[in-house]
Amino acid sequence: MISKSTIEQVFETARVEEVIGDFVNLKKSGSNFKGLSPFSDERSPSFMVSPVKQIWKDFSSGKGGNAVTFLMEHEHFTYPEAIKYLAKKYNIEIEETEQTNEQKEEANERESLYLVNEFANTYFQNILHKTDQGKAIGLSYFKERGFTNDTIKTYNLGYSLDEWQAFTDEALGKGYQLEFLEKTGLTIVKEDKRFDRFKGRVMFPIHSMSGRILGFGGRILAADKKAAKYVNSPESEVYHKSKVLYGLFHAKQSIAKEDNCFLVEGYTDVIQFHQTGIKNVVASSGTALTPEQIRLINRLTKNITVLFDGDAAGIRASIRGIDLILEQGLNVKVVMFPNGEDPDSFAKQNTLEELSSYLEDNSKDFIQFKAALLVEEANNDPIKKAETIREIVNSISKIPDPIKREIYIQECSRIMDISEDVLFSTLAQINKKERSDANKEYKEEQKAFNVIKHEQPKVKVDLQYVLERKIIEILLLYGNETEDFEDLVLKESETGDLQLEPVVHKAKVFEKVYLDLQEDEMQFSDEKFKSLYYTIIDTLHQAEDFQLKDFINRLGQDMANEVTTILMEDERYRLHDWQRNHIIPKEKKETIAQLVSQTILSLRCFLIDQKVAEYQNDTLREDANLRSILEDVNDYVKLKMLLSKKLGKVVGGKI
Repeated sequence: MISKSTIEQVFETARVEEVIGDFVNLKKSGSNFKGLSPFSDERSPSFMVSPVKQIWKDFSSGKGGNAVTFLMEHEHFTYPEAIKYLAKKYNIEIEETEQTNEQKEEANERESLYLVNEFANTYFQNILHKTDQGKAIGLSYFKERGFTNDTIKTYNLGYSLDEWQAFTDEALGKGYQLEFLEKTGLTIVKEDKRFDRFKGRVMFPIHSMSGRILGFGGRILAADKKAAKYVNSPESEVYHKSKVLYGLFHAKQSIAKEDNCFLVEGYTDVIQFHQTGIKNVVASSGTALTPEQIRLINRLTKNITVLFDGDAAGIRASIRGIDLILEQGLNVKVVMFPNGEDPDSFAKQNTLEELSSYLEDNSKDFIQFKAALLVEEANNDPIKKAETIREIVNSISKIPDPIKREIYIQECSRIMDISEDVLFSTLAQINKKERSDANKEYKEEQKAFNVIKHEQPKVKVDLQYVLERKIIEILLLYGNETEDFEDLVLKESETGDLQLEPVVHKAKVFEKVYLDLQEDEMQFSDEKFKSLYYTIIDTLHQAEDFQLKDFINRLGQDMANEVTTILMEDERYRLHDWQRNHIIPKEKKETIAQLVSQTILSLRCFLIDQKVAEYQNDTLREDANLRSILEDVNDYVKLKMLLSKKLGKVVGGKI
């Protein structure tokens, strides 16, 4: 168990913008930050972070909360795991008892897989550094690659003994279940036999974006022609190859800072670049690049530079990944290394200055690279040249931005010596075919599922819900502030007429709201708002210094999400850069007292209308006392007129 004081220290220290900034490229937007949603595939930012309120809101998915809830949503952490992650990030000492075998058994499957991977990561590192076999074979290999001790520790590199079940026996002896050893792929089980998957291999742990161990890559060192050179962990509940980029955990901050990501193929390419001093580099780990991997990079930067080996046999197939990158709306550049070199060897043989200069000098736009490559293949053959041009235009068609498409068409025209009109015509044909194919697919889906369209009914606004929500928002934002409230009371004039006169009194916002609602015995109709209302009022009554961040941290996840949604709703306009268009919304803080009075008066008027409607229904009953009902209705109508006058003065007047 984590102590309460430690949890409070974590909440006090953690900054939501810093925590989320490790996963999402945030840009300043007024007093807030905005970025692309990490929970959906989007190209326009709908993700907002408020440093003042220490909360975040994702308008595309509806999710929101504080730093802890972000980690729970994004990284699928449990609450304790999120606290431990933040404690580690902010160098906060955290006390917890070691898990017993019984506790390990009680952990759910996903958590158990992480526990097994973490144990394996520590085990392989210990074997590398503390055993004779590990030092003689594994550590020697890494040293031959030129890796320093700091680099080896940074990437948690390790070694698996060249024994059939050394790791498996050790894990079982520590209380880890064979079921989870098998599901992570660390142990292979066949009938009554079990043995280590990574026997005799140097180990490359694969981290999530937050640093958790998802799986492993293992390279064999023995000259065994039957064994694969590299073996990766199989797909599991926690490890999906298509959604992971090797090195992203170590590269994410540098990618955001440099606003560029270098994409390579192998583990050692990443590590050698990082050691040389270029840290914004990741690898697809031997798999074909996927849209999910590209979207991971897209959260941090719009710019990708793909690095190719000088003699890469599969370069023709590899460039297909460029089209995927273009489809996601990212900018692509390509660098080719000299013949016989790869990123690992080239970085090893050059200084940081030399490597940086080479990358800058040899970086080509994708169209220049693809054109040069395909033209070389065409070898002056007119038919092949036509196919080459069509293939380049096909890549350009993937770009969602029409301005970029036009610029690339112009560039292609210049490089390939062909008119822009022909290229634009070809582009139009490709787009037309894609639209036709998409429409055909859509119609087939409609037919297959027999979908019948119905006209959507108009959504009726629930005014009471809106007003109750507004009261909660006012209490959260301004509840503890003291304001001058102007109440309008009926007084008899010198001529004997009744008229509204202002009476000003000073009060805290939450006291004003509470007393006004109590006076009319008004109850919240929405149960969630009702619960929140009494929780907020109770907290404000007891705490002299009400801190919104602390209040949210004490709420359950569902209620915290509701509060975040309420608080961030008015921040939505910042996502659209209204201020840049000279549209400056009025800040509520300038007229808090007016806002409070207007909201409560509006709610009272609404409830009176509801009451009058109830009385009108009562007149339809056979036993109805019409005189009594009409008198009550008349009283309510007079009250409504009085409140309407007050509301008119509040809205139009100045408090």
